[in-house]
Amino acid sequence: MPIVNRVADLQPAIQAWRRDIHEHPELMYDTHRTAAFVAERLREFGCDEVATGLGRTGVVGVIKGKKPAGNGEIRVIGLRADMDALPIEEETSLPYASKTPGKMHACGHDGHTAMLLGAARYLAETRNFAGNAVVIFQPAEEGGAGAAAMIKDGLMERFGIEQVYGMHNGPGIPVGSFAIRTGPIMAATDAIDIRIEGHGGHAARPHKCIDSVLVGSQLITALQSIVSRTVDPLDSAVISICEFHAGNARNVIPQTAELRGTVRTLTPEVRALVEKRIHEVVAGVAQMTGAKMDLTYERGYPVTVNHRSQTEFATRIAKEIAGENNVHEMPPMMGAEDFAYMLEARPGAFIFCGNGDSAGLHHPAYNFNDEAIVYGTSYWIKLVENTLAA
Repeated sequence: MPIVNRVADLQPAIQAWRRDIHEHPELMYDTHRTAAFVAERLREFGCDEVATGLGRTGVVGVIKGKKPAGNGEIRVIGLRADMDALPIEEETSLPYASKTPGKMHACGHDGHTAMLLGAARYLAETRNFAGNAVVIFQPAEEGGAGAAAMIKDGLMERFGIEQVYGMHNGPGIPVGSFAIRTGPIMAATDAIDIRIEGHGGHAARPHKCIDSVLVGSQLITALQSIVSRTVDPLDSAVISICEFHAGNARNVIPQTAELRGTVRTLTPEVRALVEKRIHEVVAGVAQMTGAKMDLTYERGYPVTVNHRSQTEFATRIAKEIAGENNVHEMPPMMGAEDFAYMLEARPGAFIFCGNGDSAGLHHPAYNFNDEAIVYGTSYWIKLVENTLAA
């Protein structure tokens, strides 16, 4: 089963929606224009219900199938797209480039939103399924946990969602291809903030100081031993210290230093182990050097875990759209995704749709590939029609 013919007809409209959203990027929960655009389209399509304000600026549309359910029970499937952009200055020179300085759709959420709108239009026209399709447009994926906010506002219970699916574009994956795996597909992400207080002084008299720069350097090296010497080599973990702030003069040993970084893990067990060892290593280096250290360890998004049954089903649908040889089992990614919260709440699966040879995600030269629209939109449609077949 190739792409849906009607979707090919709708491609110019979906592309136009995508480019309009791309021109007007919004961050985190401040997706007011995008949410209004989405809600207006859903009402135009004739959705049976359009709800706004879930998770502050999230939008939900309900489309009821026209086929009778075999057992009299209404089955419900949720499909999710994210709407927010990133605080990046765009460097594409596209005619539809961002009109807002310092903001751009550098992760393809404009494409995700447009493809799900295209699927909603088709499903509202045809209603060739038995049950309810719930289309979910979420704010604040980029660090704001918008999925968790929508769940807290009753997303799953209010609309009776039984299973939920997500999709992301994948640079480096050929257009017309998909990638997916059962189990952990994206990592948990935690944040580390460490403040080191030593004893400052003259650079020529280091023996009278506790050098916060040296202490910070020792700490960074020690933290790397957690992954190399504590975590099982067959498991995965990443500790990256990405900020080191100290001093403002070449001849002064600074009193304080600040380190900030991220931790990525793929299982709850490794996550707990790494957190425990970070606390122990920080305490040990503090004792060894005589510096005072304050560690703040903040847990972020959990591991994104695909459920086996739903992943197998999603894989079959993707193969029907793209062909047997164009759906691949991928290794886990150490990036994070707040769709993880939805997969904790309901069974489902997260899939990657090929974006071709584009710039990488979160890069100022990135752009969603409009050629991918027909594949992603067709996937959404067939997922609904097959899941909710009479």
